[in-house]
Amino acid sequence: MYKNAHPLVTERLRKVEELRRLGIDPYPQVAYRPTYTLAEVRRDAGALVAQRVRVKAAGRILARREMGKVTFLDLLDDGVRVQAYFRLPELGEQTWRVLGLLDLGDFAGVEGSVFHTRSGELSIHVEVLTVLGKASHPLPLPKQQGEQVFSAITDKGFLYRHRHVGLVADPASREAFLTRTRIVRGIRRYLDDEGFLEVETPILGQAYGGAAARPFVTAIHSLSQPMFLRISPECALKRLLCGGFNRVYEIGKNFRNEGIDASHNPEFTMVEWYEAYSDYLHQMERFETLVARLSEEVHGTTRITYRGRSLDLTPPWRRLSMLDGLRELAGLDLDKVDTEGMAEVFRRYHPEGVGALPEPLTWGAAVVALFEALVEPRLWDPVFVMDHPLEISPLTKRHRTDPRLVERFEPMIAGMEVGNSYSELNDPLEQYERLASQQVAREAAYDLDEDFLQAVAHGMPPAGGTGLGVDRIVMILTGARSLRDVILFPLVSRRGDGSAGPETVDVNARAEVAAAEAS
Repeated sequence: MYKNAHPLVTERLRKVEELRRLGIDPYPQVAYRPTYTLAEVRRDAGALVAQRVRVKAAGRILARREMGKVTFLDLLDDGVRVQAYFRLPELGEQTWRVLGLLDLGDFAGVEGSVFHTRSGELSIHVEVLTVLGKASHPLPLPKQQGEQVFSAITDKGFLYRHRHVGLVADPASREAFLTRTRIVRGIRRYLDDEGFLEVETPILGQAYGGAAARPFVTAIHSLSQPMFLRISPECALKRLLCGGFNRVYEIGKNFRNEGIDASHNPEFTMVEWYEAYSDYLHQMERFETLVARLSEEVHGTTRITYRGRSLDLTPPWRRLSMLDGLRELAGLDLDKVDTEGMAEVFRRYHPEGVGALPEPLTWGAAVVALFEALVEPRLWDPVFVMDHPLEISPLTKRHRTDPRLVERFEPMIAGMEVGNSYSELNDPLEQYERLASQQVAREAAYDLDEDFLQAVAHGMPPAGGTGLGVDRIVMILTGARSLRDVILFPLVSRRGDGSAGPETVDVNARAEVAAAEAS
């Protein structure tokens, strides 16, 4: 990182040593305790100015302007920016020299009175300056003049790898993650208020039941035992239903070793809840109620705009079975088409022809493939896609009127699946047969979750269960176009050697030089 360092880095390291020669520790050990945050300075500015209150505040230096014996620094703290005003006569030569050794990105503490400059800018007239942390590398900060921004980093890959840069330099990025926190709090508050118990279940397990997905494989070396990162907490949560907890939920990470794109990340956040004496019809009401409340909390309304299009999240949402959707939106009636007849249907209707036939081929898998290709792209407003084929839903109760189907729904918003829900299967014999069948179909080794099967065999109440994709709901409610914009540290491929050091230095250097020129 420091070998063959860029000249700007070398210069910053020189300043670190010069501060030490002046008796200043660039990284002091004693805690610096502000009496006011910058947010409080802005909030209470009227009283602070009127009463000439002396404040002690701190922040990161974002901008610097020098006019002879006067220097202005813009300090940023917890998203709030306030100007600090320095004059040589009040500071003295020693402190003025220290001030000259500070760069953009450094942390500083300031003490002094609050006032407004002639231009009306709220400022702290600094009498005492404390160095709190010297940045050895330039932070690629954009230069802003009025509404115009110069030299901003536009490389998304760089910003995803170095999230701290975006959080400092881009207020919109910071706001998205503050909104994410509000959404998670809202989810937790709704479920708590409805009498659900928040629990934690294992992330590592000997089985990876709960969904049909490729797992991440690891091992516990002390036991010489292979393990999997969970793809869903479903089976563990339903074991708690069997143990007498009637309403449980968990907010946590799931892991699926599959594709990466704008709506998929191998590590993602879900909330799953399970409710005894409920079914999927009741869970639809819960889901739409929760999402509507989250939208109200974030936007003050259930009618929002996403990707330039209006989106109405007001309950009740449309209910659309897969077979009805294919009839209404694709002109396909599959009620009388058997498995053998699907090849002709794919040849005539699927954009990719018979090459898109699922393997192994079942009637249910073919129905889903046709729905995904022909119907899903046409869905925008919220809809519960319901009554899925039996073959693709091994943990779900059979439909009460059609034995080919199960009682399941997938809520879709803006053409994107944002959850999953079932009337949970609680017949132990049928559950064993379904999971055993899934075991044969999976491409990777899969041990039946014997602990889950045993719990169901001991008795499981009828229940409804629901999973909500937290990342995708955050995308919709923040207007993001990619999961990576709402996951603090998304998976991003690195360059060939896996090193980001030289690239970071070069980009930072270019950004600081450009910002300096713009000023």
